[in-house]
Formats: sequence, C-alpha cells, structure tokens
Amino acid sequence: MATRHYNLRIYPGFRAITLLCLFVLYAPLLVVTIYSFNSSQSITNWEGFSLRWYVDVFTGPESGKFKQAAQNSFVIALVAATVATTIATLSATAIIRGGRFKLRVPSLGLISLPLMVPEIVTAVATLIFFNAIGFERGIMTILLAHIAFCIPFAYLPISARMQGIGASYEQAAQDLYATRAQAFRHILLPLMAPGIASGFILAFIVSLDDFIITNFVKGAGVETLPTAIFGAVKQGIKPNIMAISSMLLALSVVMVALSWIIGRRDTTK
Repeated sequence: MATRHYNLRIYPGFRAITLLCLFVLYAPLLVVTIYSFNSSQSITNWEGFSLRWYVDVFTGPESGKFKQAAQNSFVIALVAATVATTIATLSATAIIRGGRFKLRVPSLGLISLPLMVPEIVTAVATLIFFNAIGFERGIMTILLAHIAFCIPFAYLPISARMQGIGASYEQAAQDLYATRAQAFRHILLPLMAPGIASGFILAFIVSLDDFIITNFVKGAGVETLPTAIFGAVKQGIKPNIMAISSMLLALSVVMVALSWIIGRRDTTK
C-alpha cells in the first residue's frame, strides 16, 4: 500500500502562521545581533557600525567576570557532554542490542523523562535533592545536574543511528570468531560514530546554554555564562551584553548546524 503524502502548504493560513512563528522566534535575536554592532552606548539609538563592544567583552572592566564565567561554562559543558554521551551510548546498546529484558521499557521511559518534565520542575527537584543529602552547591552540583539533563539529548541521535545498523554486521564478525566485545568495539562502535558525535554536540550545546537548572543549583560566587549574563541584565542592559549574547548565539547555531549536518550525512549514506 502506497504511503499517502500531505502537502500542508495548500491549507489556508499555513504560510501566514509559519511566517508569524518565525518572526516571533527570530526577530528579537536579529535585533540583538544588529545592535551588538552599534557604536553608541545606547541600546536603541543607532549611531554607526562598530566592533567596540566585542572588544569591550575581552578588554573592558567586566571582562574578567565574563572570562571566568565562560571558562566555567565550557569546562562543565565539555565534561557533562562527554559523560552523558558515554552513558547514552551504553544505554542505547543495552536497550536496542540487549534483547528483551524485564526493565527495558521502564529504562527507556526513565531516559526520556527529562525531555517531558518541565525544566523548572527538574531544577527544583534537583535543588531539593542536593539539599536533602547535604551536598554543598558549586561547580560539582552544576556538573551532576547537567549530566543527568543531557543524557536524553545525547541518547536520541545515538539510538536512532544504532537502530539503522543491521545486526548482520555483528553476526558476521562473530561468525569470524570475534567475541561480542570485539564485534562491538571494532564493528558497531565505528558505525555508530556519526550518531555519537551528533549526540555529543547536542549535549554540549544544551549544557552550555542552560540557565534555569544552573541558576537553581549553582553555589554562591559560581557563575556560568548564561547566569552571568542574567546577573548583568538585572543591572541594566548594556551593549556588551548584546555582544556576548550574539557570540553565544552564533556558537549555538554553528554547533546545532554541525550536529544536523553529521546526522544528515549519516542518513544519506
């Protein structure tokens, strides 16, 4: 039976609703990016093109604070993405290649749960948990929270890639006297590499951009780039904040695009 395809563009109002959604989503980002190149100290009056606020981010009076916050963000994101991707890879192997076992469905639901629970609920629950066990808040609490939150984001592309790999590859390797561990290490893992890379990039950018969970579980004096930006905005929006936001936005776009390209190249092979 042939699959029936629907052309949503023929429905009345579809184009207008799409354009409206795109405008609401991306117009504020475009305005922030444009005014980050404004030579004026005003955030509303355009006085000419300039890179002064990008220079101010690295050399201005607040540069030390933002450099430390950026360093914290990148270190946390790198470690969290690495650990989350490792756990996601092992989880996908167990769930997809482990056959049917008693806790398979609950395990899959447990991994997917952070995607369905509102982030504010996750943040409050994590904070209560750390307080209940007497864990002092700081870099380590942010890292642990990010690892738990990033696992499902890493799991999705990894599991999708693994489902597209036939079991015949591993069976052929075992027919040639390879053990299951050798078949996994030399056959399955290289084939999964694009999915693992895509999952790592996605987990990295989710951790780097996270604000709500970080703001709840961070300790006094510990800042990441999103929380540092939020703290600076509370004192008034300055043009250098727009420059930092634009750079963070550009990095996020590049990383997400890279993850999409890797996943798309993998599916077209």
